[in-house]
Amino acid sequence: MSSITIPTSLTDLTRTYLELEERHGAHNYHPLPVVLNRGAGVHVWDVDGRRYFDCLSGYSAVNQGHCHPRIISALIEQASQLTLTSRAFHSDALGEYVQYITGYFGYDKVLPMNTGVEAVETAIKLCRRWGYHIKNIPENKARIIVCANNFHGRTTTVISFSTDPDANRAFGPYAPGFIAIPFNDAAALAAALEDPHVAGFLMEPIQGEAGVVVPDEGYLQTARQYCRAAGVLFIADEIQTGLGRTGRMLACDHENVRPDILILGKALSGGIMPISAVLADDEIMLTIRPGEHGSTYGGNPLACKVAIAALQVLKDERLAENARDMGELFRQEIRQLRSPYIRQVRGKGLLNAIVIEHPRADAAWELCLALKDNGLLAKPTHGDKIRLAPPLVITKAEILECVEIVRDSLTIWEGDN
Repeated sequence: MSSITIPTSLTDLTRTYLELEERHGAHNYHPLPVVLNRGAGVHVWDVDGRRYFDCLSGYSAVNQGHCHPRIISALIEQASQLTLTSRAFHSDALGEYVQYITGYFGYDKVLPMNTGVEAVETAIKLCRRWGYHIKNIPENKARIIVCANNFHGRTTTVISFSTDPDANRAFGPYAPGFIAIPFNDAAALAAALEDPHVAGFLMEPIQGEAGVVVPDEGYLQTARQYCRAAGVLFIADEIQTGLGRTGRMLACDHENVRPDILILGKALSGGIMPISAVLADDEIMLTIRPGEHGSTYGGNPLACKVAIAALQVLKDERLAENARDMGELFRQEIRQLRSPYIRQVRGKGLLNAIVIEHPRADAAWELCLALKDNGLLAKPTHGDKIRLAPPLVITKAEILECVEIVRDSLTIWEGDN
């Protein structure tokens, strides 16, 4: 089955690369028909030399902008000295990194991993171990509450508690031990917490993949209070919402909520390489002992130096504050378009989405193709929603230029009956 749409209007060079992917690559994505080969700041260029605004930012992995010179410099310097020792040995970079990131976020310990879903799996293991050793839940009875329409990755454990049929259809049998409740429903959480075998509540402060679904103000604080009262760990998956994306360093910071377990990834490397982390205090983290969890590449020297540089850039360039200001401007300007084809604009900081109002089921995809033709890259999610999340280094002038591209692209439906 074909997954890559190759329009006849593309150049021969672009078609060549798309055909190579189609012929030799797995068909597990449905990308826009554009082939990129360079990036800098908020822009990317295709193989034909055309420039675009990147309004997906590698699903928020490129918060600091493409190929940020300070992060690239840290990468090159460390790559010329030592890239990997595995955790069979110590490295000077690991000691420096764990001190830096625990101080940065205010936790006793960090467990370094690579991909986001590895960090989610790590948090699940930590939560269960804490449940057995500290809360005294009977062995193999621990349960974790999750939210409907979640997206925490695609491993077999994680898809076991997904409510998206595209994520879990025909991949069973599924892992037990999870309770799904509606997102942004404090009453449903309170009811689920009555189960004495619940060890944790795993949630995204804003559901990004679901279409940038922002909970009611106060929900995070209420959920945190309910979990504390029930003796349950509050676990925040801030892989996409964290590191400045929503206008604060963490999305939980908007309500002054400190998770018991904090999961980070994506922009922890500035989009340079897979780096993730799980942070917790000693009572939780030290329930896992040597040999019980790990990763060959987790905490490698190269990742440690890159992550330090990526985190320092966020602070030095005040990127959370810029995300707050530019996000407010973006939502204001998009709403002022008053387009009949935009049903809703929602988001926080520079994590935003527009919900398309159009009778055709593929209207959001059509608009994304028009946006591409006009110099802006974005992607639909869940049918009628388009996520718009540029790198946090974007300026006011660039935001206004993006809004004009959206305005011009919406004209594709003029004359529709």
